[in-house]
Amino acid sequence: MRLQKYLAACSIASRRGSEKLIADGRVTVNGDPAHVGMVINPDSDKIQVDGASIDLDRKVYVVLNKPKDTITSAKDTHNRKTVMDCITDVGVRIYPVGRLDRDVTGALLLTNDGELTNRLIHPRYEIDKVYHAWVKGNVTPETISNLKSGITLEDGPTAPAKASILQSRRGATLIRLVIHEGRKRLVKRMCASQGHPVLELRRISIGDIRANDLQPGEWRHLTSEEIHSLKKLAHISIAN
Repeated sequence: MRLQKYLAACSIASRRGSEKLIADGRVTVNGDPAHVGMVINPDSDKIQVDGASIDLDRKVYVVLNKPKDTITSAKDTHNRKTVMDCITDVGVRIYPVGRLDRDVTGALLLTNDGELTNRLIHPRYEIDKVYHAWVKGNVTPETISNLKSGITLEDGPTAPAKASILQSRRGATLIRLVIHEGRKRLVKRMCASQGHPVLELRRISIGDIRANDLQPGEWRHLTSEEIHSLKKLAHISIAN
């Protein structure tokens, strides 16, 4: 793996910024000055920046624009494509935060930060997740009111959602739903309970994190501001 790519994957700096760090003589590999373009082995080489070692377990945070027909799993026993097939060269093992169904697209976070993962998926912290759903039929204001009030499903009542109609066409309606629960297939079940099966579903954001700057299957590292925003929502000290 090229050194500048590894530094960028560890969120030390951008790729270009990492190249500058190397060119400025601030990076060493196994005690020797590094050079731009050199290939390193993250499992065996000791990389330091300004004398500080880069920990292979450094926390990494990325957002993926999940494409359709992709399994939200680190691996699949049936050899189907997983979200991990979209992620390359991050330098550490990362895992999806929660799940999106195979046919659902949009923003998916992946990280090796277990504490943040647990809090983002726990309903106690009420992290907003925004969805756009094309549903079958013409949604009425009464249905929107039901979604806002909460719906009783087979596994219990849902928390009140934020809901609105974005667009209508013959035989279908695009609605916006904001929920903070992580129950399985929740958006689909909520809409189906009102007589409006989901035709197409996309997650727009998790907290303040969006993937609308990415093509399906593309990913990027979160900025420090985005990481701080997520930790603040999850009531985690920024020092962590």
